[in-house]
Amino acid sequence: MAWFMLFVAGLLEVVWALGLKYTHGFTRVVPSLVTGLAIVASMFLLARAARTIPIGTAYAVWVGIGALGAALGGVLLFDEAMPPLRVFFVALLVVSIVGLKLSAGA
Repeated sequence: MAWFMLFVAGLLEVVWALGLKYTHGFTRVVPSLVTGLAIVASMFLLARAARTIPIGTAYAVWVGIGALGAALGGVLLFDEAMPPLRVFFVALLVVSIVGLKLSAGA
């Protein structure tokens, strides 16, 4: 269950990271509320997952999911570039997340 909570926490990190673009510096009410709620929920689930999963692993996986999702979301939602070198490093990030999960033993 801890890994599921961590995965959901990572997805919520993607929501708030991408949501920051829509808040326009927290000047838009609805996107700001959604972003704020996603931040709180993401942190809460990260903290719950860290009860079981080592904090270094939990945090690294959480950040990795967020970074991966934000990078892909930026491409899909904001027409950001994804040159081959960026694809390579995003792929390394995925390999690192999987490696941390496989080596965690939790």
